[in-house]
Amino acid sequence: MSEHHINTTEEHGHDDHGGMTVGKIWKVFGILLLITVIEFIIALWAIPHHHITQQVGNYIYIGLTLLKAFYIVAYFMHLKFEKLGLQLVLTVSFVFIIYFIALMLIEGNYLNAHMPQA
Repeated sequence: MSEHHINTTEEHGHDDHGGMTVGKIWKVFGILLLITVIEFIIALWAIPHHHITQQVGNYIYIGLTLLKAFYIVAYFMHLKFEKLGLQLVLTVSFVFIIYFIALMLIEGNYLNAHMPQA
């Protein structure tokens, strides 16, 4: 007869992601909340009251958004607990995507500035 494989809690311990405790989840939530509060302060107070320029604010937004994306992917999507090879493949792919987006934006800005308007 065929053998059926039945998953039990003894075979599949839930310690694969032992670093993800409730306390760690709340800590990551607090970090994400703090970053979001900083973004709101920049958007609603710093830029309108001319403490920083819009361009500097945009760079800060990009940096904070990338930091938030790291925390979400690392902890809530469990990439932090994966093998190094998978982490490197995903990180290098992400860097190339960002690089190509930056190149397209630079080229588009150049073409917009140097092409005759119809």
